Amino acid sequence: MNLTEVSVFIVYLVFMLTIGVWFFFRDRNQTEKGYFLGDRKMGAWVAALSAGASDMSAWVLMGLPTSIYALGLGQVWIAVGLALGYSLSWIYEAPRLRTFSIEAGDSITIPQYLTNRFLSQSKSLQLISAVVFLVAYTVYAASSIKACGTLFNTVTGLDTTIAMYLAAVIVISYTFLGGFSAVSWTDFFQGMLVLAAMLIVPIAAAAMLEPGASAAIDTPHYWSVFSSWQDIVSGLGWGLGYFGMPHIIIRFMSIKSQAELRKSAKIGISWTVIILLFAVLVGTVGRMFIGYDESVNSNSLVFVVMTRRIFPAVISGVLLSAVLAAAMSTADSQLLAAASAFASDVYRPVIRGNHAGSREMLWAGRIVVLVISCVALYIAARPDAGSIMSLVSNAWGVFGAAFGPAILLSLFWKRSTYAGAACGIFTGAVVDIAWLMYMSHTGVYEIIPGFFAGLLAAVIVSVLSPKPAKEVEELFDRAVKASEV
Repeated sequence: MNLTEVSVFIVYLVFMLTIGVWFFFRDRNQTEKGYFLGDRKMGAWVAALSAGASDMSAWVLMGLPTSIYALGLGQVWIAVGLALGYSLSWIYEAPRLRTFSIEAGDSITIPQYLTNRFLSQSKSLQLISAVVFLVAYTVYAASSIKACGTLFNTVTGLDTTIAMYLAAVIVISYTFLGGFSAVSWTDFFQGMLVLAAMLIVPIAAAAMLEPGASAAIDTPHYWSVFSSWQDIVSGLGWGLGYFGMPHIIIRFMSIKSQAELRKSAKIGISWTVIILLFAVLVGTVGRMFIGYDESVNSNSLVFVVMTRRIFPAVISGVLLSAVLAAAMSTADSQLLAAASAFASDVYRPVIRGNHAGSREMLWAGRIVVLVISCVALYIAARPDAGSIMSLVSNAWGVFGAAFGPAILLSLFWKRSTYAGAACGIFTGAVVDIAWLMYMSHTGVYEIIPGFFAGLLAAVIVSVLSPKPAKEVEELFDRAVKASEV
């Protein structure tokens, strides 16, 4: 155990907790909208880096670089797909989603928005969405918790399971106390730390390489970008996830103005492209710097091993805190999004019959945070849980396939209907999961068939459904006009 690194970790974790406590006392009388959406007062920098940090979990420092470290540049298509999808979501989806969510009853969750967008009294879409949220976010949160446990075990020697519990307690605490504002501000600081770490480590390692280090890699086709059509298609398919990733696109809804949103888009896209580029460099430089090591591959440790070999303990402690930052910044957003979906879309309309007050809703959401965290811990601690990257890809696929088509059609197609959206969400999720279970041997990422099946189902059912009411079409027109201001 390196006491200096551990001390840096402790200081960092205390800082994160302090943010949650500060927002708890500052906003003791906050409303449901304040807890779940920050009262739509987020500025450009906080919204952009919060969206990026909530997206780029520990998999961008551990999972993705290690995939490239072990398998080669054929995995670079994941980074390309993510960069394209993230950019398109900010440029086209974000402006409309912000204004549509305001026009649609000032909605604060994605299921609530979709229901209000069609002025529907039915709760079926909210219930379907909430089930998908709870299942997928539990798996997603498990990946972040597992990453924290792996890091603590590597640095401190602490038992991995105990480390997972410790990390979960920290994340739960500031999410439970401070809500959206605390999550966004912790994500902002964590986004800055992740960026610094991703810039410093591969550049420092590359500077220490011996001439001809690339020639030492004897894996066939390691440097081939065009390794297989499955890698290319599946990698690009990752970009589809952004259009339906609730904990990311909820940031679009929280920004205080269209002008701030345009600033956020520039900041967020730049941040993400840089992060992805350097994640690729970490993998390739790491392979030359470390050589192939199966323990590095199996535990997704290429970034961690490089950092500890290059820097003294004080600096490595700060840089390795970026892994904690990445894991926690995603886990907190996932927990909050799942809690808001359950409280607003299940607890109030179904269990309490719309009689729950604002304070009751806050505590319902907080209890869900605790429940999901416990289940995620159980999954992460199982020996057969899978790798960090596999857990992320499973959850990412479900969200993108289920919600992406329904949200895009609701924003860009006036003829879209409530029945079409509900059918699209259900079909996308079912096809994605079925493909994962029975067709994964094809090498095609399940989000691709799931997304297009959901899109086709939503279009067909919308066309076969009665035309939207005049009031629904007027809402669409108002929102489009507002988004162009």
